[in-house]
Amino acid sequence: MEEEYDVIVLGTGLKECVLSGIMSVNGKKVLHIDRNDYYGGESASITPLEKLYRRFNVIGPPEPMGRGREWNVDLIPKFLMANGQLVKLLLYTEVTRYIDFKVVDGSYVYKSGRIHKVPCTEDEALASDLLGIFEKRRFRKFLVFVVNFNEHDAKTHQDIDPKKMTMRELYRRFDLGPDIMAFTGHALALYRTDDYLDLPCLETINRIKLYYESLTKYCKSPYLYPLYGLGELPQGFARLSALYGGIYMLNKPVDEIIMEKGHVVGVKSEGEIAHCKKLICDPSYVPDQVKKIGQVIRVICILSHPIRNTNECTSCQIIIPQTQVNRKSDIYVCMVSCSHCVASDGKYIAIISTTVETENPEKEIQPAIKLLEPIDQKFVTIADQYIPKHDGIKNQIFISRSYDATTHFETTCDDIKDIFKRMTGATLVFKDMLSADTEMM
Repeated sequence: MEEEYDVIVLGTGLKECVLSGIMSVNGKKVLHIDRNDYYGGESASITPLEKLYRRFNVIGPPEPMGRGREWNVDLIPKFLMANGQLVKLLLYTEVTRYIDFKVVDGSYVYKSGRIHKVPCTEDEALASDLLGIFEKRRFRKFLVFVVNFNEHDAKTHQDIDPKKMTMRELYRRFDLGPDIMAFTGHALALYRTDDYLDLPCLETINRIKLYYESLTKYCKSPYLYPLYGLGELPQGFARLSALYGGIYMLNKPVDEIIMEKGHVVGVKSEGEIAHCKKLICDPSYVPDQVKKIGQVIRVICILSHPIRNTNECTSCQIIIPQTQVNRKSDIYVCMVSCSHCVASDGKYIAIISTTVETENPEKEIQPAIKLLEPIDQKFVTIADQYIPKHDGIKNQIFISRSYDATTHFETTCDDIKDIFKRMTGATLVFKDMLSADTEMM
């Protein structure tokens, strides 16, 4: 350990492992340390099931849960957009050789106390009871505009300025009402709040295009999920780093981050010092250099049945838009099952997540709980959300943000790109890494 490294990375969360892999591929000498005895940090998959029960101080598991080693339970609920940034990075780095993926069966949205399938074909759209017949025609016209839109081709803009016209104004131009606005903004563009309505429409158009392009990859839904759980993702990038000379140490405490003249120079662990030029870490390693911006509640629910009204799906996402439950932010449900090698036969894992808005977070997620009942066992966690106080350029300590409540990895990738830019001064462009028609499956 007592050597000189270009980069030391603390924590094996997905962001840290991706950056470790990229740095190693680029010829940097990397040392990666985690105080835990497993990969993943916040984004880990816990196995065996007994370990999950111990983590939450719950007695069990009972015998009907099956063998503990059959379980890989994610701590955070996330799916991959099939044409999203993380998939492109996985393909570019060839980490896909370590991981198998499965298409998520369906995406659903909550409206008026019921869940409805988000249409993924024109026939489904025409048959859907989410919208009235005249709304469907207006919505179809809007979707044709979005699908044909090209940011760099003014002929596709239909006389609008996407950098000036707000999304609210664009909805009004196509005569779209509140129901379509809520559905589009939250189930397609995947916004957590309605703040986007008064911002330039370009970002939202691109988000809807991403959803559509991801959907057309495999048709069933725009989402992918790795077999054996999300913990496979950081492990895949850890293997990539190791392949290019990266050194990993698990179950290794970090006693001190050593500074000289306001600049990081090394890390001390169990009496040994590893020297470095730059340091990457998650917020838990530098509590004095991050600030709290809120909380996220996540509830892991073990079920013995698929979620009602999902056509017996073995995996799905449900979005409960904030306007449907008088909140400021959406509630999300991600469900996977034994078919994804994360649970015993006949068992399902559903994870609820949302941004905390009140003093009673568990009451906030009751609409989602009701969709899942009966529940065999639930595990509740309320996690503080942190962001770095500084950009890291001065002291060369680059800190990731906490994972948000969203059920996709786009914001995660944005943070990875931001850290990379601050570290190197260069831009990490996922969308240019490979052709759009490259397949994951």
